Amino acid sequence: MEGTSENRSALPSFRTSALRDKVLGEVHARPFRPLGTPRTVLHYAFLTSAEEAAVDQAWFSEFCISHGNNGPTEGARHHTLAFGGGKLSWEQHAEFTTYTWDGAASADALFAPVSHSHPFGAAFKAPGDLLVAARLELCAPTENEDWRRQFDAGSLCVSDLEEGKAMVATDFRQDGDGLTRFLVFNRSLSEVQLGAVVQRLIEIETYRTLAMLGLFEATALQPEIRKFEIELAELTGKMKATAALGDNQDLLHELSGLAAALEAGATASTFRFGASRAYDEIVKARIATLQEVAAPGELSMSSFLSRRLAPAMRTCQAIEDRQAMLSRKLARATTLLRTRVDVELEQQNRSLLESMDRRAHLQLRLQQTVEGLSVAAVSYYVVGLIAYLAKAAKEAGLPVPEPGITAGLSVPVVILVIWGVVRRIRRKHGEN
Repeated sequence: MEGTSENRSALPSFRTSALRDKVLGEVHARPFRPLGTPRTVLHYAFLTSAEEAAVDQAWFSEFCISHGNNGPTEGARHHTLAFGGGKLSWEQHAEFTTYTWDGAASADALFAPVSHSHPFGAAFKAPGDLLVAARLELCAPTENEDWRRQFDAGSLCVSDLEEGKAMVATDFRQDGDGLTRFLVFNRSLSEVQLGAVVQRLIEIETYRTLAMLGLFEATALQPEIRKFEIELAELTGKMKATAALGDNQDLLHELSGLAAALEAGATASTFRFGASRAYDEIVKARIATLQEVAAPGELSMSSFLSRRLAPAMRTCQAIEDRQAMLSRKLARATTLLRTRVDVELEQQNRSLLESMDRRAHLQLRLQQTVEGLSVAAVSYYVVGLIAYLAKAAKEAGLPVPEPGITAGLSVPVVILVIWGVVRRIRRKHGEN
């Protein structure tokens, strides 16, 4: 018991976040693969939807099991297994899935036919549409310049990496197998360092291709945005000439439809442009990490890529800016037109209220006239009744004045009483 208490840590234990292990493990999730020379690396990236990614993970799990290995755990996004004398890595990203395999290479010939031990044969099932395909040859440095014949001289890039400890050559073109070729001469890098260099070259090829997808989205949107700009100019021109409420309401309806169409297009392209910016930043970061410097008399990868990648990113940004500017202009035009419509409606409502007020005054005058006539009519009948009562009383021998005198004397009294009753009734209804 004493030994157990001595071995027990004196530090307290705390409730651990469910994400702690995932966050700490993410740093070690994709370790660099140690690579020696000579070596061949094949890398493929496929565009995949969520459904395609789920199907691919199930297939890859069965593939691993069929070769005597454990498949990726549930929810895992990367896995590596030994295959064909090398290693096969599978990795899923937000919109694409990659497969990378390295195997033995010929020490006598560069870019010789790959042995049939690679996994991308007839049994391989592509998870989606192929976007990136690259082949990297790792070899020892040589004084022979025959390797240049493997590339297009017009776009050949040759760079020193890691302070001259390695050299890479590529032309960013497809060979007969549809693969982009990279030739890496290892001068003094360790296997781990060489693996890191290869991983970064693969990421540069993958992400520079994905970044370019935004350019084609921008190119496709340009005619539509131009159409919106023309329609907006026409509608704002009509706003100057229209004054009727109906015409303004029609213009407001057209502006609202145009704004909805613009926002739909902008929303659909937001992900693509945002992803392209992120991929472009990754490419720049990977090139900076490689400490790339153009070999004497050669073109560097960063210089070659910046000639086309940078303008493509500026095009995407320009389209986003035009969309934002159009959205602001449409919002201002819609607000202005809606204000005009509201003012016209308020004027109509004011005119209607003034008309109703005049009718109310006329009705009041008419009501007062009718009340006056009704007082006279009721008083006439009441005085007539009083006259009949006085006549009857006179004939009955009662001591009353003449009926005519009685009726005449009762007229002022009857009118005042009837007028008071009518006024009281009107006041009572007014309070209710």
